[in-house]
This record gives sequence, structure tokens and C-alpha cells, in this order.
Amino acid sequence: MNFDFSADEKLVKDQVSRFLTSTCDAKVLRSVFEGPAPYASAVWDGLVSMGLTGTAIPEAYGGVGAGYASLCLVAEQLGAHLAPTPFSSSVYLATEAIMLFGTDAQKEIWLPKLATGEVMGTVAVVEAIAQTTEASITVKFADGTLNGKKLIVPDGGTADFAVVLARDVSGATGLYITELKQGSISQVEVATVDPSRNSTSIDFSDAPAVLLGEVHDGWMQLQQVYDRAAILFAFEQLGGAQSALDMAVNYAKQRFAFGRPIGSFQGLKHMMADMYVALKLAESNCYYAAWALSTNADDLPLAAATARVSATQAFQLCARDNIQVHGGMGFTWEFDCHLYYRRSNYLTLQLGGLSEWEGKLVDSLPKAVA
Repeated sequence: MNFDFSADEKLVKDQVSRFLTSTCDAKVLRSVFEGPAPYASAVWDGLVSMGLTGTAIPEAYGGVGAGYASLCLVAEQLGAHLAPTPFSSSVYLATEAIMLFGTDAQKEIWLPKLATGEVMGTVAVVEAIAQTTEASITVKFADGTLNGKKLIVPDGGTADFAVVLARDVSGATGLYITELKQGSISQVEVATVDPSRNSTSIDFSDAPAVLLGEVHDGWMQLQQVYDRAAILFAFEQLGGAQSALDMAVNYAKQRFAFGRPIGSFQGLKHMMADMYVALKLAESNCYYAAWALSTNADDLPLAAATARVSATQAFQLCARDNIQVHGGMGFTWEFDCHLYYRRSNYLTLQLGGLSEWEGKLVDSLPKAVA
């Protein structure tokens, strides 16, 4: 079985790479770090104009219909260039939730707008620093409104609507769509390890909302959305890990000490070899996960957890050891090493931390074996 990408899919990757190389360098990323803008609007507008926000949305709803394999390669390039945009929240999470569980009417309302970038979406789940469980959800839905607080919502300050995990009067959890630009909702920006990714807390006070779909089974629906999004996030991590490794190798070739390149020293050779091995292991797992996502394979949860765990470990290792290769200067603000380190830690915590996905991986193994 061939898990490689097709020529057309690789062409999409090359086009996205060229666009981001020319429009999304470290200066753009630092402008979001240090300025008031929540994201790089020029980069976002370019991604939208290329049709990338509608990559996996069917043509019937105004999308490109290119499928998930192409979207995986788009995600890889976004990760490689550390693109400071709300692409992941809107495309991997909100769009996917509506495609999976929305009614025909909800799909007709939201998917064309998401495909063209007219609106941005996100998913609001987290209510506490501790691990999120179904029992920990306290935001309430009653009489057509939401009440409660979500602690950290990725790209909450830029999104036009959110898919909110909440509990109804019977105690059942559901996913609810609410528009965020209304007076019954207040937001406060949350400082995170990666200032280039907007995060907010959201207070709902009698905020009008509607059930996504027709079934009150929000927790199980969220897990399906997370499994699919985890593969796309894994490709972002894969791209970031590759860029961090490339940065370390290039520096090790150019930096001389004691009359020779520091890359010739055994300690650094071993360090970069470990980075390469971790990266290639993650790449293998991500390629299989892309196939599982594209075909909606039965073992998609296992593939997602495997890709997510290995890509998280690879990005964290490459981002951390890239700093080590650069030595004392690698820790300074002026060098770009910390940009990868910050993003690696931010992505690790999205969708739940590494330990959560390791637990999902273990739980998925008996089902796969059976």
C-alpha cells in the first residue's frame, strides 16, 4: 500500500510553501508577537484567496473539494512557517464540526462562508487548567441561551462564531453554535507561551445559541472532531520540527569553533541525529494518519493518537535542541529559535496535552488488535 501523496497534492504543498516563504517570514511573526494585531491579516487573506480555507469542504457547499490529504500538506507548510493565523481553529475544528454533525441547513449557512473566509470559527471547550472531562463541563444551555465561562478559547478574539461544548437542563452535553460578536458575550485576552496565537476567555451571559445537529451527544462528537483535527495539528508539528532541524543543521555548518564547524563535534552530531530520527518516525506516522483521515478508516482514532504523540515529541525535541545547537545565543530574543520552541509548547497543549493523547493511544490499541 502506498501512503505517499499524489503529484497534485505535492503541487499544492509547493504552492503554499512558495506563498508563505514570500509573505510569512520571521519579521511578520514578530510583528504579531510585539504588535496589537491578533494575527497576520495579509497572510490570512492570501490563504483565503488561494482557496485553502475550503480545501476539504465539498464543492456543493462552495469549497474546493480537494480532500484531506491536500489539507494535511497545507497544515505542514503552515507549521513550517509558524504562520500566525486562525487557520487551525477555523478549518480543523469549527469547519470539521459542522461538516460532521451539522444539519443540512446549518451546513448551507456556515460552510460557504467558512470556505470563502467570510467568517472564522473556533471551538470552545476548556473550563479549567486541569484535564477536561465530560463531568467537568459546567457551561449551561437552557431556553436557547448559553451561560458560563470558557477559560481558554483558541483564536476566540478573531472568530465570528464558536462551537461550544455545554450541558443542557437534563445534564446531557451537546455542541452549540453561538455568534461571538454580540453584547451577551464578553472576552478577555489570555497570555500564552505563544503570543502569535490569539487566545481568550469567554463569558456567556444569556448568549443565543442553537444545537449543532440534532443529537445531544456533545462529548462523543467532540472526540471525533479532535481525532480528525489531531492529524492536521500533527502535520503542523511535523512542519515545525523540520524547520527547527534545518535551522540547527544550517547553523552547525556555518558556526566555527577551534578551527572547524561545530557540526563536526560528536556531541552535536548525536543531538541532531536524534532530532532526525524523531522527525522521521513522526513523518511515517503522520503519512499513515493522512491516509486514515482521507479514507475515514476504522482505525482512525489509533492513527490520530499515534501521529499526535510522535509529532508532539518530535517538535518539542527539535525545537528544544535547536536552541542547544545555537548555544548561549539561542536563548536570546534576537535569535528565532524561541519562536519554534514557543509554538511547539503551544501546539502540545491544544486538544489536550501529551499525556492525554498517550492515554488515547493506549486505549486504542486493544480495539485495533481485536
